[in-house]
Amino acid sequence: MSDVCLPADSVLPDFDGGGIHGLANSLANWLAAPGQAPAFLLDRDDPPQRSIVLIVIDGLGDGFLQRHGQGSHLLRYRRRRLTSVFPSTTASAVTTLMTGLSPAEHGLNGWYIHDQRFGGVILPLPLQLRAGGPLRAPFLTWRLFPYRCMFAQSQLPTSFVSPTEIAFSPFSRRHARGALIRGYDGLDGFRQQICAAVAAQGARGFVHAYYARFDAMSHQFGPDAPEVIEEFWRIDRCLGAVFDELSGLGIEVWLTADHGFIDASESRHVHLEDHPELATMLNGPLFGERRAAFCKAREGAEDELLAYVSSRLAGKAVAAASPSLLEAGLFGPGKQHKRLPERLGSHAILMEPGWTLSDCLPGEKEHAMKGVHGGLSADEMWVPLVQLRP
Repeated sequence: MSDVCLPADSVLPDFDGGGIHGLANSLANWLAAPGQAPAFLLDRDDPPQRSIVLIVIDGLGDGFLQRHGQGSHLLRYRRRRLTSVFPSTTASAVTTLMTGLSPAEHGLNGWYIHDQRFGGVILPLPLQLRAGGPLRAPFLTWRLFPYRCMFAQSQLPTSFVSPTEIAFSPFSRRHARGALIRGYDGLDGFRQQICAAVAAQGARGFVHAYYARFDAMSHQFGPDAPEVIEEFWRIDRCLGAVFDELSGLGIEVWLTADHGFIDASESRHVHLEDHPELATMLNGPLFGERRAAFCKAREGAEDELLAYVSSRLAGKAVAAASPSLLEAGLFGPGKQHKRLPERLGSHAILMEPGWTLSDCLPGEKEHAMKGVHGGLSADEMWVPLVQLRP
C-alpha cells in the first residue's frame, strides 16, 4: 500500500484471517462441509458437534466496547479484534458476513453504488434510486446480487434472525435464501428468536442473528452519546440472558459487528456545493459513502481532480485513482464482480480522520448524522470478536 495515497493512520482491512471476511468465509466453508473443522479463526482441529450462533451488532466498534463496556458480558468474553472490510459500512460488511465473499466479489462498495443498468446511482439494500422512488427491473435481485450466500450452500439447518421491518425485504430474502427467516421486534424478541431457532434446529445447525438499532442510534446521537451507551447496556443484558439460556447446551456463540463509528461534526463536513470547481470535474453525483466517496471524473479532468483535492482539501481528504485501490487489494481477494469497475468509478475521495464529504441532488433532502462510518480510521475499522464456547 506504500504507493497508494491513503488518509492518515489508516487501518487496512485484513483478508488473511484477521478480519470479518475471514470469519465469514470460515463459517461458509464449514456449513458447506460440516464434517471438516472451520478455519483457524475457530481455533480447533475438530468440527463443532453442536450449533453455532453468529450475532452481528450493527455499528458496535471495538473501540466503543473498550471505552464503555467495562464490566459487560461482551467485554468479558471478548477474544480479540477483527478488521471490517472496506468501505467499513453496512452494505459492504453485512453482505460479506452473509456470504463469506469479499467486497471485490460481491461488488457492494457502499450505501450508494453506481449501476447504469438500473438508472445510475442506487441504494442496493432498500432497492431505491438515489433520485427517489423504488427500484424496479426484471429479475432485479438476481441481477443485482448474482453471487452465492452461505445459507444456500449449507448442509446443516440454518436460521436468519432479523428485525421484522427488514427480515423479509428483497435484500434479506435474496441473501438469506436457504435459511428459515425469523423476524423479531425489540430486544426481548431478539433473545426469544435466537433461542427458538437453536431449539428448532435440533442438535446441529447455524443461526445468524442481526441487530440494527445500535447503528441507527449511533447515527442519530453520535457514537459516544449517553443514549447510545444506554442502548449498549440494554444489548449486553439481553445477550447475557441469551448466554445463560444457551449455556450447558454445547452451543457456540460468536459475536461481532460490521463496522464501528466516529463522530461527524458539521464543522468537518465538506459539502460539494461549496466546491463548484470540483463539482464541474465530475461526470455525475458521488456514490459510496461520506467517508469514502467514489466518483467518475469527466474525460480530461482526472489530473485536475487529483490536484484540487491535494491542494484545496489538504488535511481533509486524499484522492486516489480507484483502480490503484483495487490493485492494492483494498477490496479483498477472489473473482472480481463484473460491475465493480463501474461501481468504483475513476477516483475515490477518502476522508481524513473526522472529515466527511457529501453532495445533494435537486429535490434531495440531506440527512443529518452525528455519527458516521465507511472510512479507514481505527474506530471505524476495528470490531470485536466475542466468543462463548462450551
